[in-house]
Amino acid sequence: MTGRPKLVLASGSPRRLQLLQQAGIEPDHLTPVNADETPQKGEQPRSLAKRLAKEKLALAQENAARSPELQGGFIVTADTVVGLGRRILPKVDTLDEASMSLRLLSGRSHRVYTGVSLLTPKGAVRHRLVETRVRFKRLSRDELEAYLASGEWRGKAGAYAIQGLAGSFVVKLVGSYTNVVGLPLYETISLLVGEGYPVHFNWLNKA
Repeated sequence: MTGRPKLVLASGSPRRLQLLQQAGIEPDHLTPVNADETPQKGEQPRSLAKRLAKEKLALAQENAARSPELQGGFIVTADTVVGLGRRILPKVDTLDEASMSLRLLSGRSHRVYTGVSLLTPKGAVRHRLVETRVRFKRLSRDELEAYLASGEWRGKAGAYAIQGLAGSFVVKLVGSYTNVVGLPLYETISLLVGEGYPVHFNWLNKA
């Protein structure tokens, strides 16, 4: 990695790491941050995604200030929110929460928002908010019960992972698929390239 700026992914999401790796990027450091993800009163899904990405970046910047090995690099944070109208469908931890969320999504369209924030070595801050529209099929009782039994919903916003079994529920998707997985690659890579990070360095060494 010598001669190239460091890249810090301030997220504990294995999906975000896998997406960056898919684009040929291997972060130098993984530094998850713990932000309070509780929506503010009356806050809408898109506003929550944008705010949390910014707050995570501020926390990551504080961590970097206390750790010399994290200084002088690029820092990326992100937050993904599933919204049904003005309603925020949070990450679910219980079977009842998952069942309620999936019943709400069944046969309906919803939106997935990801806020992406970037801090550059020069201290510049950049933000993007990406929106994808997703429509689910109407779920039968058997489909719902089988998906709940799989446990794949656990810890997922909206109680599903589109890259897993629930991909078979999607009738229509308008926008970025990787956004729904957890990190919109086009917009993230565009941010990095625009700020001078050598995204394509590893591509040149694959042959």
